[in-house]
Amino acid sequence: MSAKGETTMQVDRRAFIASVGGAAIFGAMSAEAKADALEHHLLQRLNDEAGGSAPVKRAPTVAEIEAQIDTRSTRRGVGNLFAARAGNVQRLAPMPAQPTLIDFFRLRFMATSNHVLQSANRAMKNGMSEDVILACLLHDVVQELIKVDHGWWGAQLFEPYVSQKTTFAIRYHQALRFYADEANGYEYPELYRQMFGSDYQPEPYIDATYRKVRKHKWYIEPRMVTVNDLYAFDPNVKVELEQFTDIIGRGFRQPQEGLGFDQTPVAHMWRSLMRPDSPL
Repeated sequence: MSAKGETTMQVDRRAFIASVGGAAIFGAMSAEAKADALEHHLLQRLNDEAGGSAPVKRAPTVAEIEAQIDTRSTRRGVGNLFAARAGNVQRLAPMPAQPTLIDFFRLRFMATSNHVLQSANRAMKNGMSEDVILACLLHDVVQELIKVDHGWWGAQLFEPYVSQKTTFAIRYHQALRFYADEANGYEYPELYRQMFGSDYQPEPYIDATYRKVRKHKWYIEPRMVTVNDLYAFDPNVKVELEQFTDIIGRGFRQPQEGLGFDQTPVAHMWRSLMRPDSPL
């Protein structure tokens, strides 16, 4: 379900299922876990293809990963900055003394920036509000820090600096992706039916969250993030951050002290993104 005239990544269903351990293991995974695995798979492909790299190699099976748990010093849910996909991590460029959001995009959001820029670009082309465009630009970058429940973590990261609507959209986009809303342009993706089966049910906390948000006066904001999110994985689309400089200027309250040094309840999260090599 791509917009007219746009290309999207094609997923080999059999290869994807095989990459997580085969049909039996895939069938035992929760729908939320399957969605996260698919998004991670597409993010990796987008980054590799945009950079001209070789195709992504077969991912280890679930059984193989579980067998490795006590042989590794990091866990799979760790953020992108804290573990290398292969080999060793690379040295990170130093951050400015008073880092801005744009500095984090340039120097720390490398694994997620292609996707969120595409998502925000789609939102802008579709005439979305600036709250939604900014939410699309920010909705996945917290995965550089942590991947588990990234909607909630992402909303917390940005809450002191953006509008309540933008925060709401970031927090709840994660729960809404399993629920169709054809009136607002979101069909339950056919790809999800092929990958997860037509009878899969979201986790109870996701379902409860959806039912709460569906009745909220700001429901449309996170819904529009889902509309502009799922198919923003086109390696042929190149979007520059400069396209959103004005929206960031109007919608993001940059602290004078720099992100991480403004004594907010989330300053430590920004410092963790800034200094992932710190042992304490």
